[in-house]
Amino acid sequence: MALLQDIPAPLTPAAATRVLVLRNYVVYKDAWKLFITGFLEPVFYLFSIGIGVGQLIDTFEFHGEAVPYAEFVAPAMLATSAFNGALLDSTYNVFFKMKYEKLYDQMLATPLSTSDIARGEIAWGLMRGSVYSAAFLVVMAAMGLTSSWWALLALPATILIAFAFSAVCMAVTTWMKSWQDFDKITLVQMPLFLFSATFFPVEAFGDGVLRWVVEATPLYRGVVLCRELTTGVVTWESAVSVVYLVAMGIIGLLVVRRRLDKLLLT
Repeated sequence: MALLQDIPAPLTPAAATRVLVLRNYVVYKDAWKLFITGFLEPVFYLFSIGIGVGQLIDTFEFHGEAVPYAEFVAPAMLATSAFNGALLDSTYNVFFKMKYEKLYDQMLATPLSTSDIARGEIAWGLMRGSVYSAAFLVVMAAMGLTSSWWALLALPATILIAFAFSAVCMAVTTWMKSWQDFDKITLVQMPLFLFSATFFPVEAFGDGVLRWVVEATPLYRGVVLCRELTTGVVTWESAVSVVYLVAMGIIGLLVVRRRLDKLLLT
């Protein structure tokens, strides 16, 4: 009877997620310079290309509306902020914790389960991407790069982007065997960043297969969603992007749970 009383009670999913997020916050509290690096990169791209190159470009047409080049690039960098924040924590950091630090093995010796670990890490990646996006949205508003009240919905949109990428990137990381495998992440990350209609319209790809491929990529869906909201030119594509990103995040979360079960419990 005494032994049963010593066994800690299982945590609720919300409490377990809060514990994981709090743990990551404590770790990053003294490493804030490292934390903000992911935010600065899209800001630099906005200033160098959106503002700098924008001096040489008049306007781009977006859904039939003439949009200044800086306003065209800024929402793409907003989506990229969420993408960067989610990717940084759900790949390299998760791999180190799982492979070298053996942190998740230690957590499983507590009332936490693999489902709790998956939810907690994905939630932290989501929060990091959301913090970057919120700060970037403030920069956009201060520079007058938002032209509609729809822009208020851009923040929840970036939270959705961060959730989708955090879940899928963590799922992919569970198959990584060494640091060299992360070259594959870079191999996917850079083309996604450059060719998701971030700096030029998707119409530049023509009407063939290449354009369909671009429109089917997740960062493009996030860029379209943010661009429609910040310019106020909202179409059915926003609904498609929301459904796409929600499905992507849920599938990623389910895969992470199954992979952690296999890697840590067998």
